[in-house]
Amino acid sequence: MDFRDSPAEAQFRDRLRTWLNEVAGQFPTSGDEYWARQGEWHRALYEAGFFGASWPAEFGGHELPPVYDVIVDEELARAGAPPRPSLGYLIQGLGRHGSRELQQRFLPGMINGTERWCQGFSEPGAGSDLAALTTTATRDGDHYVVHGHKIWTSYSDVADWCLLLARTDPRAPRHKGISAFIVEMKQPGVQQRPLRMISGITTEFGQVSFDGATVPADRMVGQPGEGWKLAMTVVGHEREPSTLGYSARYATTVRLLSERVAGDPPEELAWAAVQSEMLRLHVRRRLSEQLDGVSHGPDGSLDKLLMTWVDQAVGHAALTVAGTDDTHMFGSYLYSRAQSVMGGTSQIQKNIIAGRILGLGA
Repeated sequence: MDFRDSPAEAQFRDRLRTWLNEVAGQFPTSGDEYWARQGEWHRALYEAGFFGASWPAEFGGHELPPVYDVIVDEELARAGAPPRPSLGYLIQGLGRHGSRELQQRFLPGMINGTERWCQGFSEPGAGSDLAALTTTATRDGDHYVVHGHKIWTSYSDVADWCLLLARTDPRAPRHKGISAFIVEMKQPGVQQRPLRMISGITTEFGQVSFDGATVPADRMVGQPGEGWKLAMTVVGHEREPSTLGYSARYATTVRLLSERVAGDPPEELAWAAVQSEMLRLHVRRRLSEQLDGVSHGPDGSLDKLLMTWVDQAVGHAALTVAGTDDTHMFGSYLYSRAQSVMGGTSQIQKNIIAGRILGLGA
């Protein structure tokens, strides 16, 4: 396969590099300051024409092939700039399952960064079994009343809106009684509490309690009981190749670590180099398949599993080469430990691969 840029892609890459040279160093790349200014970074990317590359022009995107998102990720990593804010899977969920009215109301602000979003899926008592969620939404006239508890909710402290899964029919089979809503976060009945991570970051994740929060019935996404369909769309696209732009950051980390080593690299660094190059080529192959109209479906679990292995291999290399005194590199190692849990645990991905791809246990 020829993975070189087309003339149009090369022109886009050059324009992005020029812009990044102008803004380099203006935005933090890690820690609480990065999370505090992520909305500002989102809007800067959008206003320069580099956010929403593959999303519909009707809602403010540029409707380009998904390879352009990967070009953005590669160049951000090369320049040492902050990563692209991760929203694509929410846009896919609302774009596929939301009514025309909901799409027109919410997608533009989601894409241009003027409205912040979080995803209310995970719960403390459900573990990796999303269908075991217990948050409820009960119809009361033209509204639903929400009670429950969500956890590991990214951006919950700054979010204006939450794409929430809640049980609307407790008598239905557990996958059938779940519905999806767009819930306003800044209202009575919503309480957000931050979660301090092992790396010291205090503002990336939060836990959110809903105690009598309300949501208009017309902000249900899809029909009653169709929340599981939306959830599968969201988590499937969360694992798609175009959202695996962190593969470029792995290669950048490996390069920075290599510059610190004199002579033969330690085994951990050599293995991280092999793994990061494998993922880069795998992402390119997946993108080529997308351009040919191939739908990946449960194959996204393979992508997620590979990314987990690479992230943790690079994390181990960072710990081996840089040790614990380098705050940034040690933070990379600590963060990599979560990769096998967030976005669906590795055990869940293996079960999906075994059952839905290999047909085992049928």
